[in-house]
Amino acid sequence: MKKIFTLLTIIVAISSYSQVKMSGVVKDSIGAPLELANVIAINQETKALESYAITDAKGEYRLALGKNGKYNVQVTYIGMKTVNLVVETKEADIKKDFILNFDNALDAVELTYEMPVTIKGDTIVYNADSFKNGSERKLGDVLEKLPGVEINENGQIEVEGNAVQKITVNGKDFFDGDSKLATENIPSNAVDKIEVLRNFSEVGQLRSVTNNQNSVAINIKLKEGKENFWFGDVTVGIGTAPSPNDELYLVQPKLFYYSPKYSVNVIGDMNNIGEPALSNRDVRNFGGGFKSPSRDSGTNLNLGNNGLNGLTNAQNAQRVESKLLATNFSYSPNSALDLSGFLIYNTTRLNTRQESFIRYTDPDLGIPDEETINTGREASDQGLAKLSASYKPNVNNQLDYDVLARLSKDSEQQIEISSVIGATKQLDEVTPFSINQNLNYYYTLNENNIFALEAAHLIRDEDPFYNAFLNNDPTNNDNGIDNDPNTIDEDAYDETAEQLGLDRSLDFYGLGQNRQVKSNQLDAKVDYYNILNAKSNISFTLGTIFSRQDFNSNIFQFLDVNDSSVTQDANPIINDSNGNQLGATNDIQYNFSDVYLSTRYNVRTGKFTFRPGVSVHAYGNQNIQFGEKYKDNFFRILPEFEARVQFKKSESLTFNYRMNNQFTDVTNLAEGLVLNNFDRLSFGDAELQNGLSHSLSLFYRSFNLFNNTNVFARVAYNKNIDQIRSIANFDNVISTSTFFNSQFADETLSAFGSWNKRFGKIRTGLRANFNYSLRNQFIDGRQSVNESFVQSYTPEFRTNFREAPNVRLRYNYSISNNTQGTRTTKIVTNAPSIRFDAYIWDSLTFVTDYAYNNQDVEGDSQSFQTWSARLGYRKDRDAKWEYEIRANNILNIDANINNNVGNFSVSNSATFLQPRFITFRAIYTL
Repeated sequence: MKKIFTLLTIIVAISSYSQVKMSGVVKDSIGAPLELANVIAINQETKALESYAITDAKGEYRLALGKNGKYNVQVTYIGMKTVNLVVETKEADIKKDFILNFDNALDAVELTYEMPVTIKGDTIVYNADSFKNGSERKLGDVLEKLPGVEINENGQIEVEGNAVQKITVNGKDFFDGDSKLATENIPSNAVDKIEVLRNFSEVGQLRSVTNNQNSVAINIKLKEGKENFWFGDVTVGIGTAPSPNDELYLVQPKLFYYSPKYSVNVIGDMNNIGEPALSNRDVRNFGGGFKSPSRDSGTNLNLGNNGLNGLTNAQNAQRVESKLLATNFSYSPNSALDLSGFLIYNTTRLNTRQESFIRYTDPDLGIPDEETINTGREASDQGLAKLSASYKPNVNNQLDYDVLARLSKDSEQQIEISSVIGATKQLDEVTPFSINQNLNYYYTLNENNIFALEAAHLIRDEDPFYNAFLNNDPTNNDNGIDNDPNTIDEDAYDETAEQLGLDRSLDFYGLGQNRQVKSNQLDAKVDYYNILNAKSNISFTLGTIFSRQDFNSNIFQFLDVNDSSVTQDANPIINDSNGNQLGATNDIQYNFSDVYLSTRYNVRTGKFTFRPGVSVHAYGNQNIQFGEKYKDNFFRILPEFEARVQFKKSESLTFNYRMNNQFTDVTNLAEGLVLNNFDRLSFGDAELQNGLSHSLSLFYRSFNLFNNTNVFARVAYNKNIDQIRSIANFDNVISTSTFFNSQFADETLSAFGSWNKRFGKIRTGLRANFNYSLRNQFIDGRQSVNESFVQSYTPEFRTNFREAPNVRLRYNYSISNNTQGTRTTKIVTNAPSIRFDAYIWDSLTFVTDYAYNNQDVEGDSQSFQTWSARLGYRKDRDAKWEYEIRANNILNIDANINNNVGNFSVSNSATFLQPRFITFRAIYTL
């Protein structure tokens, strides 16, 4: 770690030594400093941009220029005459102030060279060409080079630590609700400007009266000539793999059309090389841009998720086949009406394999360590369709409607070989569908009074089916445990089978379960905003949540391995904590209601903004099952408070406090047995109460273009009271758990920090994360405290040359200390990586990525490496054709390693990957 920091320091020092600093102050004609004036230096010899700066609140600027050079320095400010000055550098630093005079002409500021970054209020505008060197192929390649912008491991865009909520292209929606499709598919050569919209509000009428501090959107402005023409690219490829039977293929058309009146985007994908445009998990998480009206009410109602989890994801599978057809459109028939929508069809086929070694929390409990080998085949067919309409007849009225329909057919076949239980064949199937609808209306009565109506309705139906087949020796149903650790005990499931009331005379146990969860929810509110004066406003909200969930389930046994119609219902002999015998079926109706009234007062005084608020809730809970009705009606007051200090236009500190009520979904209330897996049984408690949480956070932001330093930091503390927790009882490695309201509070404290600074063409950065959590765990009637402290540090160094090759060095170092009962686990991870990209001779592109990962668990060290590369050729930058060769998993590693600390156990897993393969591709650019 010290060597990495030393290397970075030396490189930065050498870079700084070879430069001359030019600094000074920009003022107007009466001597007042000008903030946000643009200062650029153009190399007279190469005509390229050498350096740029934006003045701070004191009007100060700073440029980094090469020694013994000649530069044209240009200073611009809106409404003032541009100043040009030719500067010759020697060895010494230069001090130079500028005075700008007012310009009565109405012409726009004339720039000989565009600023890489400009700030216009809450909007940061990046000139894309200033960050390109020719090796970029997609929007994501450009975004990751921008200061303050990051692409996370899931392909989503983050700005200043906040996820981007919306992507538009020339102001038109681009697959609303997911930024990965934009980063992976919009061609970089079509991008002119990238506009980051901070404090973003989709409703202009509410911008001044709502809290949008963490809301970020991005608008992509296309280059001239891209409107009214189809543009994009089509990629086709073939490849070779170690097995002669594996014929690799790739077809990816990406077509775009934009005009002032309408736009059409078409993205296609068909490949078996593990590069899906969208994975099945991406589609499941595709939100469609929907927001809950009650998101700020203090009520958190969990409707659960009963879809497939899958053994792993597409990036960590042995074989991946994917097909995608996605189209997005927008149409504006007139100035008042905007229509938009998208249609996505995605299919994914995965072959997966994972080998794990599992150690359970407390050795005193007698739970044996377990080795497992899981192989799976996952199939997913998914469809999404969204239609949106926005009607704005005038500035005082806006009516929005959105509908999103989702349907999928998912299945996973999995074989698990356990050192304790033996072999188990499993099948999960589910065909869920849902329909989301939003209706919003905003009305401005006059300059001081604004009304808003927001309503959302959700219908969802999930029908998961599960079965599992285990071996059984009917002549030896002794419920015992084999004491020989080197042999598999085929009787390990006998006691569980007896408790489930299964027929144990067969030579197999065939478990089956049907479940169905239906959800119907209405979430609506009416807001009234009163602008008291230029610095304060007050709002009142009347809202409600009505929700109904119906849950049915049935556990049964297959009696004939060749005939699935021959079954019998399970007859459990398991008792709950009150001694009542549990059933194998559930039939429950759960109704939830929340009617609330809230008010918030927003006042600004000097640099400070205060936003206190309070909400009063009338809650109603009722669930009906097994002929019994359980009701819980109560009132609760939930306070909130926010304070912000705006030190400068680009520097602020925000404190936030909220109290939240948390409610569970129907499955935790169902008192019948449920098979979460063949070795994970659970039952609920009809009398579960809500949990309460206190959340505090402090966020600091500084985006300083004067000294090219960006700092973002967040500290958050959360305390959960009466939290719904589980208590588990183990038989071998088979657990039966239930839920209850814990009297022990759970706490988490987390901190995140990001610092990056630019030295000319070199950018350095450091990210740090700290997380401490205290959770109370309950196993076999014993309470224990699980403590976890995780810290990670990621220094980074990267260059941004336009004419020379670029390199990115990154080093991740993390320490995880975990205490679970009497077991303590320390995991240390060292993960350096390097990326090299070059655009050579105006025709050749070479990009390579290498990463090394070493994980040490209590002195046991394991490591793996990944390496990929691509080499492309095109005649020149404007050539229509490009030919490319790519190599993936060059080192041909079998698996990556992951160590994980769960609630009950510590696991070490090897997830197997696709083998090394090489693909040849041809790309045609429209």
